[in-house]
Amino acid sequence: MSRSILVVLHQEHSTPGRVGRLLRERGYHLDIRRPPLGCELPKTMCDHAGAVIFGGPMSANDPEPWIRRETDWIGTVLDAEKPFLGLCLGAQMLSNLLGGRVEKHPEDHVEIGYYPLKPTDAGDALTAEIGAHWPEHVYHWHREGFDVPPGAVGLAQGEIFENQAFRVGARAFGLQFHPEVTYAMMCRWTTKAHDRMAAPGARARHEHLAGWYRHDAAVHRWLDAFLDGWTGEAGARKAALRADATAPTSE
Repeated sequence: MSRSILVVLHQEHSTPGRVGRLLRERGYHLDIRRPPLGCELPKTMCDHAGAVIFGGPMSANDPEPWIRRETDWIGTVLDAEKPFLGLCLGAQMLSNLLGGRVEKHPEDHVEIGYYPLKPTDAGDALTAEIGAHWPEHVYHWHREGFDVPPGAVGLAQGEIFENQAFRVGARAFGLQFHPEVTYAMMCRWTTKAHDRMAAPGARARHEHLAGWYRHDAAVHRWLDAFLDGWTGEAGARKAALRADATAPTSE
């Protein structure tokens, strides 16, 4: 079985953050591609165990040819029945591919900072599946939202943008929020793009940083359990923990 995850980033200095670190801790190699900078995406998923598409300042509706190519490429992952995770822009691309809409808020509100998250009934079922509760607040940085597309199941909702997470089949997910964000990433985003925090509904910079201390531990616990389920390694990890617990100790 391949131990390589295809990671799609959209800016020269972007990183996969905590998602990348947790996947590496599980023994995966990250094959990082940056389509806006000319990187090609593989024609098949034979050499990869799954794929993650991260966010970016662009829109899933932009006319640049690479946006359409990348969106269509997601079908390669779905057809191969490999795990797929779309975060923010990646989730919006997944929605577009499956016939959903990606649109601005009717009153031009944004979600930039921490906002409440509420699971649906299907989201509660995922909680039981992975053994971890959804975080009550998650970190956002977006001005557009997505439809839950035809054939998908909504997992979580928010107050400003209703649709926050959806699932397609067993292991393809779209998340509007950013569980990958580290404190360093948050400091960088709120410094380089400080003008975004003047938009309607955006949180002030100090609220971002204070929110990290209040909410990030719950986000980390959820993401750690979610990735076990997403990679299909939850059973193996639990077995390893049981083995460690029952192993004889030396005196």
